[in-house]
Amino acid sequence: PLLQTQNKYLVCFFNSGIFDFFGAAILGVGIWVKVDSGSILSFLQNTQGAPGELGQVLNVGYLLIAVGAVLLILGFLGCCGAIKESRCMLLLFFIIILIVFIAEVAGAIVLLVFKPLVSLEVVKSMKNDYGKNKDVTGLWNTTMTTLKCCGFNNYTDFTNSYFVNDTKSYPVQCCNKVPCIEITAFHSVGCFPALKKLVDDNAVILIAVALGIAVLELAAMIVSMILYCKIGSKV
Repeated sequence: PLLQTQNKYLVCFFNSGIFDFFGAAILGVGIWVKVDSGSILSFLQNTQGAPGELGQVLNVGYLLIAVGAVLLILGFLGCCGAIKESRCMLLLFFIIILIVFIAEVAGAIVLLVFKPLVSLEVVKSMKNDYGKNKDVTGLWNTTMTTLKCCGFNNYTDFTNSYFVNDTKSYPVQCCNKVPCIEITAFHSVGCFPALKKLVDDNAVILIAVALGIAVLELAAMIVSMILYCKIGSKV
């Protein structure tokens, strides 16, 4: 039937045209980051004023490869399921997209509802692990350097921390001189307020992107379920 044929093309569009496109692009960038990591690291190290910890961004290559691969698999499941009229593939595609959609909504709710608890845990981790754990230290150094901030809420998050007790000074990002020991020298806002300001300044773009992703996910689920039911009605 014509309607079912149109649904097939719609499912393939949402998959091959969108999921596969972005999946291949993200996967390609991830592979490039890992394969050409030497050139990228050299560029970062030679960039004037760039922090040494910035080289850790190369680890994002693994995340990009994983995300790209998942998107490609999703595209294959949806499009192949539509063309072959496989209810199993279409249902699996629908379930995966639904799980991703629910996870996105749940993540947003958790961030809003449990923000105070998240804040406490982040500050606790900073106090205990900054200066002791290499990964945590590098991540915070990069964040504070990039956002020009100090601590999660403000510099007092480092008070009585492992780093301050061990070095008798605050991180260099918190002061305009070294060693960073004078309270009056603090000039940075907390990283959370700095990030919030960055988000507020780009709120329109971020909301548009988020709504666009949500609409595509909902459309893909609706079209795939319509085709799933159409195929089932023929059996």
